[in-house]
Amino acid sequence: MRTSFVLAALLFAAILPVARAQSASPGSMVIVFRDGHRQTISLADVQRIEFPGPVPAGLISVPGPSRPHFLGKWEVGEGNGDNFYITLREDGTATRLMNGIEHARGNWQYVNGEAQITWNDGWHDAIRKDGDWYHKYAYSEGKGFHDEPDNVTNARNLTQNPTGVD
Repeated sequence: MRTSFVLAALLFAAILPVARAQSASPGSMVIVFRDGHRQTISLADVQRIEFPGPVPAGLISVPGPSRPHFLGKWEVGEGNGDNFYITLREDGTATRLMNGIEHARGNWQYVNGEAQITWNDGWHDAIRKDGDWYHKYAYSEGKGFHDEPDNVTNARNLTQNPTGVD
């Protein structure tokens, strides 16, 4: 009888941490490591999660390409048939080059699978993947990324995708 009680207590002590990790609160996430141990992290402590390259298949579900995919020089349309270039840097800065001249500077963020750029002239651009293609959505001064865009044009990453094949 005493042996059964000790075994039951040991089993309960072993299962309790796993049950707690599996039932993490809504404001947290659980990371399961290859060796099976788990770590719960409060989402309030996380600014963002980055991967140095493409997200490994099956690891997580993301709304679009990973942040590193947006880095580099993009050829995008102006909405009038002409093209210009946007360069997105690792440090979150961006430049707009039109007709070989730097036209604007700005900052960009990776938000919900897209690159959102805020320019110093008040305009905003978003580069989004739509199916198999990338597009640049342009928003004039005073508009936000959820408003109706002023124009939508093709976008191509010349740095990571110089041939245009995804």
